[in-house]
Amino acid sequence: MDVRNCKGCGRLFNYVQGPPLCSGCISKLEEKFQQVKAFLKDNPNASLSVVAEENEVSVKQIKQWVREERLSFTEESQITLECEGCGAKVLTGRFCEKCKATLHNDLSGAIKRPTGSLASKPKDSHGKDRMRFLDN
Repeated sequence: MDVRNCKGCGRLFNYVQGPPLCSGCISKLEEKFQQVKAFLKDNPNASLSVVAEENEVSVKQIKQWVREERLSFTEESQITLECEGCGAKVLTGRFCEKCKATLHNDLSGAIKRPTGSLASKPKDSHGKDRMRFLDN
């Protein structure tokens, strides 16, 4: 059992995974998220500082929600973040579409896929696949 102090309120809680917050602080944070989401829907051209100020949420927390792709800004929004790969403007997530495609291609190229089936492999009749014993 992993017992930790909550980063929000300081109480002890049984930590399982995710952010080091107790269930009470997680539910308060989720309420704030829904509040920010509704505010952005009503005020799509608001700046990041105005959104943070009006909803009593830190700018860092709003940026985290955008990086997690929980929030997305519109094309005409003043708020954009920079791609972690190339520095281009992104409306949601950590990477722009070009960097996402590059990462996808790099990762899928790193995985070796079998070219033929194992059943088509010819059996060795000379005993190379047999168990061997060393004589003492």
